[in-house]
Amino acid sequence: MDGAAGSGRHRALIGASDEELVDGTVAFVCAGLDAGEPVVVACTDQTLELVQKALADRPQVVWADWSDVYGNGPAAAITAVRRLGERHRVPGAGAVRVVLEPFAGPDPETWREWQRYDAVLDHQLVEADLLGDAPLLVMCLVDTRRVPAPLVEAARATHPLLQVDGAGRPNPDHVDPAQYLTSLPVPPEPLESTEPLVAADSVRDLRGLRRDLAARAADASLPPGSEPALEDFLLAVDEMTTNALRHGRPPVDLRLWADSARLVCTVTDHGSGLQDPFIGYGPAHGDDLSLGGMGLWLARQLCDHVDITVTDDGVRVRLTTVLG
Repeated sequence: MDGAAGSGRHRALIGASDEELVDGTVAFVCAGLDAGEPVVVACTDQTLELVQKALADRPQVVWADWSDVYGNGPAAAITAVRRLGERHRVPGAGAVRVVLEPFAGPDPETWREWQRYDAVLDHQLVEADLLGDAPLLVMCLVDTRRVPAPLVEAARATHPLLQVDGAGRPNPDHVDPAQYLTSLPVPPEPLESTEPLVAADSVRDLRGLRRDLAARAADASLPPGSEPALEDFLLAVDEMTTNALRHGRPPVDLRLWADSARLVCTVTDHGSGLQDPFIGYGPAHGDDLSLGGMGLWLARQLCDHVDITVTDDGVRVRLTTVLG
């Protein structure tokens, strides 16, 4: 743990009542507006109704649609939050204040990506501060009545400040983002204990592999309407296999599984890349995708889970898409 270390631009408001959530949000918003800073709020409908009522006399607040930020999942939300700041920045203003409500829902399988999201956002805000980029002040709302306990714990670990009594206070439970990410376990995938649809060792012929993957996956018993998800998944597999061949060390091995519930693929090489736990949460060359460096970033956008395991023998990337 590093206590309250960090940029001070990322705080959590953890509350167990409407009053706590509303009062803390109003204090954060009004402090920004009074300082001439733009303020953007993106909350779930339940919270939005309460906060809009409390801020009815503050027409300057921009109310962003929650789904525009989080509708494509937590990995895509990292880029969406940054773009919120860029879109609403005002010359001469000290910062853009953003109130967010990450909300994962009840399915435990989705939670680890949301745990990663807050740590990555924490890191990116620190990086922006160190580079002198135009500041973004983020406050994340955590309603302990609705948020699963593991994600409340994650919020306590991934925010250097807590909103308490209307102000940001150092969070003694904050953990260095890289340390937090690498401490998260990668859970086993039951399909990996079964016979794979495709087992390719020492991959070299990508063209032939692509045809084989598409044909074998199409023959699997996938639920109706899975074609778009399968297409996205195979694109992510192609990107990660290409990355391993270009930047890893041979041999590159691939395994693909599919059933009626999920698609799973592992790509393994024997290099030492992908050591950075934050890699792939933004294109390597910013928004100009024509410059390349987008393989892992694209995979994170296209799949429900991207799990990277680095060992003494190399790097293993596991892609998972949940069907239905």
